[in-house]
Amino acid sequence: MFRLLVTALLLAASSAAPEGSTGNLEARRKAFNDLLSEQWEYTLSHSPEFASILGDKRWNDKASDLSRKAIEADQAMDRVFLARFEAIDTAGFPEQEALTRTLQVRDYKESIAREKFRDWEMPVTQISGIHLNAPQLVSLLPFAAVKDYDDYTARLKAFPRQMDDVMDRMRKGMSDGLMPPRFLLEKVVTQAEGIAASKAEDSPFGRPLAKMPDSFSGADHARIRETMLGAIKDSVLPAYGKFAKFVKETYAPKGRTEPGMWSLPDGEARYAAAVKNSTTTDLTPEQIHQIGLAQVAEIEKQMMEIAKRLGFSDLASLNAAIDKNPKLHASSRNEILTIYRGYIDQMKPELPRLFGRLPKAGFEVAQVEAFREKEASGAQYNQPAKDGSRPGRIMVNTSEPASRKTISMESTA
Repeated sequence: MFRLLVTALLLAASSAAPEGSTGNLEARRKAFNDLLSEQWEYTLSHSPEFASILGDKRWNDKASDLSRKAIEADQAMDRVFLARFEAIDTAGFPEQEALTRTLQVRDYKESIAREKFRDWEMPVTQISGIHLNAPQLVSLLPFAAVKDYDDYTARLKAFPRQMDDVMDRMRKGMSDGLMPPRFLLEKVVTQAEGIAASKAEDSPFGRPLAKMPDSFSGADHARIRETMLGAIKDSVLPAYGKFAKFVKETYAPKGRTEPGMWSLPDGEARYAAAVKNSTTTDLTPEQIHQIGLAQVAEIEKQMMEIAKRLGFSDLASLNAAIDKNPKLHASSRNEILTIYRGYIDQMKPELPRLFGRLPKAGFEVAQVEAFREKEASGAQYNQPAKDGSRPGRIMVNTSEPASRKTISMESTA
């Protein structure tokens, strides 16, 4: 039945008169912008957490369907949207609209080409996955109205189903030999066990309770606290315990022992596709590698000149001196945040010189959450809410400050 529905949609898309083949320019532009709106609405309605992050609350009490069936349905819609975007005739369109259509077609084609690698069967690593994405969501949502809390509680109650769907995909990956490296999965166990063992009120999911507005009635305060803590205790934490046990006892032991992408099924083709997607060129991985080697050689040559001026005979001794110099390492978490904010404040006035169009939303610096900081990268960026209610956020890893070199912070900032 599912395949028949997909076939019908594709036939309808291909047999209808092309959406840009008739009518005047304005009609074609309207058809194109209507299609973009339809596609965006589909994206938000099928990714309700993403919609909430952007400030669109229409699906605030809904949780994404992470099942295999939902993935297959999304892949089918990729083909439907591709056919419809390809049918748009952009002759006479403004440059930006024509470019948007070109990029949409390219993105869909690349997404469809990557389907054969079945990346969705490896949905969890030590830096991404539902076990980290779900608690991160808390800091990206507004909790200003009673409904915000009630909607979030509804999502907490839906969490076990999402976790079960993710574990089902992981089991499929095991059967197909699509496994992340074992040593990284062992970190996932630690992350999940940490959250599973926490008290409901102390877990990342309980943080909104600490900032309930005083304007809420006493009855609402009590009810929200009881229902949210109950959802965390009865739904979320048991789901984490189940997930941690599965990864520790069943999944991680079957993780691959070689970290390289080449060790996966179709590893070389998978890597070549990743290279093409990242570089947008037709260069082979080996050609890209040679470019990298040449650039590293040039950079090391420049570094060697600096090392000699500073009295070092080689790069190894320079790097060793940097590692041992306490002045080149942070002394506290706050110092790291202060350094980032300082560089960003220097950068802001220069942005209009470099970019013609700037975002309306501002941005702020915050530290990576404690539950994921040990495995997180040095810094990440979270986009702002579309309505400007929340600024963009640069999340900086402040763990083990003495191990972090201050000389690398400017480029990252």
